Amino acid sequence: MEKIESVIFDWGGVLIEDPRPGILQYCSEAFGVPLIDYIPVHDLFLDDFHKGKIGEERFWQQIADKLGKSMPKTRPNWHEAFRSAYVPKKEMFHVASRLHDKGYITALLSNTELPAVEFFHEQGYNMFDVLVFSCVEGVMKPEREIYEITLERLGSKAGQAVFIDDRQDYIEGAEKAGINTILFENIDQVKDELVKLRVK
Repeated sequence: MEKIESVIFDWGGVLIEDPRPGILQYCSEAFGVPLIDYIPVHDLFLDDFHKGKIGEERFWQQIADKLGKSMPKTRPNWHEAFRSAYVPKKEMFHVASRLHDKGYITALLSNTELPAVEFFHEQGYNMFDVLVFSCVEGVMKPEREIYEITLERLGSKAGQAVFIDDRQDYIEGAEKAGINTILFENIDQVKDELVKLRVK
């Protein structure tokens, strides 16, 4: 096995608690629709939002049209929805910071939307050398291209990198690109897996 030089972190579910449940709750309430009815409509348009093919206004309008509703008087706001669901895992951020300080090249790789990217930059995180967001690149996990973009910006070969994510399909996408992977279960497990890869 090659020596690991780069560590790639997922955002939602790894560095922070999965924001999806909170965002879905916010959105369903904004449109006055039961959650069970809202979710499938939300997900119809989410990939295009994640890939930057549509902006926030278009996303909300498509949802309203599909639900057969007028846009709410108090317009939904993705930044507000994301903030309401944002719960950092401080110990995981500490892991990223410690690895960065030890000389590992660190990256954040996330399927996310432009308002969430703006929110990320507001947090002032400085432990990542490379930031790769699906909405900026126009491709998303588990597509091979987004992993290759990340490796190129890291300046690492696939075998020199490890990717940490909480979704099996995204892990499999990274493995197809030749990247070492850790499927996130909990913080202690991730630390143990990093040690097994001789990342200390």
